[in-house]
Amino acid sequence: MYRKQVRRRRAIMALLIVAALVLLSTRFSESDGGPLHSMQRAVASVFGPLEEGATRALKPARDLINWFSETFQARGQNSDLEAEVQHLRNQLVRAKGAQGENRQLRKLLRLDRRGTLAGYTPVTARVIGRSPTVWYSTVTIDKGSGTDVKINDPVVDGDGLVGRITDVTHGTAEVTLITDNRSAVSARALPNGPEGVAEPEIGDSTNLLLDFIDRSEAIHEGQLVVTAGWSNGGISSAFPPGIPIGEVSDATVGEQETYQRVHLRPFADLRDLEFVQVATGGPKRPGVAQ
Repeated sequence: MYRKQVRRRRAIMALLIVAALVLLSTRFSESDGGPLHSMQRAVASVFGPLEEGATRALKPARDLINWFSETFQARGQNSDLEAEVQHLRNQLVRAKGAQGENRQLRKLLRLDRRGTLAGYTPVTARVIGRSPTVWYSTVTIDKGSGTDVKINDPVVDGDGLVGRITDVTHGTAEVTLITDNRSAVSARALPNGPEGVAEPEIGDSTNLLLDFIDRSEAIHEGQLVVTAGWSNGGISSAFPPGIPIGEVSDATVGEQETYQRVHLRPFADLRDLEFVQVATGGPKRPGVAQ
């Protein structure tokens, strides 16, 4: 019984295929006015309006489906674009950071070539911490006694004097900046200007005062100031000579004052330190603990 049904279905399928082939060959071989073409036009005229009506009726549903599809597609594209923008932004930040680091390191290299700290062994360090107060201006660096960093070692960046080492561990050290209220640096104006003491200006941690400049001494705006580095054989200044400190931004003197009021603008940007150099070793400075 089952085999008879299978044979019947196969026979019907074969007849349908043969009929389809006959109709196709007849349609392509007959003229436009033939019976098959006439029948096709009649069927189209009957079902054409129905097809058009169905198309119009289904258009809102089709548009809604297309809207959902386009919306989800747009959201996916927007998410991809946001991820790409974030990736490019991160690349830009890394590039800018590397550019800034390279600029500071090149300045330190130029400082070495100028021989400002001849006789010392420079140790380059990264700033890893900053003091939270205005009165105590210190930073922490990632080098310490393990790299021969010692208390009172001078610290510079590519622009000039930064401060000195005031505390040391094996792997870190604390630098007291020249803008700290405890700091005082013996200094002199170039080329043959007077000597004084560079100290932080009270209430303004970004500026220094060059104190003890007699009112009769000639000093003017734009004059360069460096460490004096004096020594009388028994005691010495805390810094070796010739390290750039800053330039004179203003010099005034009152009628009843003995000393001039000289303002200095530091060369080193002490608010934005990333890399510094510690001058280790070097000649002994009498009276300076090491």
